[in-house]
Amino acid sequence: MFFGFKDLVDILLVALLLYEAFRLLRTSGAVNLFWGILAYVGLWFLVSFVLRLELTGAIFNFIGSAGAVALVVIFQEEIRGLFNRIGSRMSNTPLMRFHQEKKKGWLTDAQIHQLVLACEHMADTRTGALIVIAHEQELDEYEQTGELINADISARMIENIFFKNTPLHDGALIVRNGRLLSAACILPVSKNRRIPKHYGLRHRAALGLAEKTDALCIVVSEETGKISIACDSKIATIKSSALVEQLHDTNN
Repeated sequence: MFFGFKDLVDILLVALLLYEAFRLLRTSGAVNLFWGILAYVGLWFLVSFVLRLELTGAIFNFIGSAGAVALVVIFQEEIRGLFNRIGSRMSNTPLMRFHQEKKKGWLTDAQIHQLVLACEHMADTRTGALIVIAHEQELDEYEQTGELINADISARMIENIFFKNTPLHDGALIVRNGRLLSAACILPVSKNRRIPKHYGLRHRAALGLAEKTDALCIVVSEETGKISIACDSKIATIKSSALVEQLHDTNN
């Protein structure tokens, strides 16, 4: 049997799918399930195509069909996050950026200055904060979990929201279209087990949203006073000068 170019492409595509499935399940802490599925597929191939056991092969086919539906239901959040990341990458292509040209300029330089100033002040006083900068994707389902503010962006307003004795300091502040839109919003918590242990719940919530959307999340640690950003399914601690650059890059 001749091994052609189409066979090579077929093998590469299957390898790519297996690799992405492994990454997805490893992030969610279910890597053992991946190896179990791989073992099942190998056994199914042996029974159906090598040994050609028709009855046993039919049972494996039935279990595989039902199991595929069950996996979609169990891992719907992870699958949704995967397609969100694919869509986010597609939106960064030259063609999509051309169609989105009119939407540029979410934040002015003055608004970025106010955001950074608030983060610096809260870092100095070790005031915990979680600020979400919405990008292309809508965040309606998270905005509705908090209190509507719809205020101008100012450092004093942001600091007052996250002051410990205020009822809005818990949860996230969502910024959209140059406005402080909603406060005390509830975000999804990341299940990524590779997050460093010194990151707290705010960091996990920021990463959880960054895994599902294209939003930029800013976290001020209450314990250390350090500033972190989460975007593109990654989180890192940065300096305030780097935060300015990140906001400008996201804004363009």
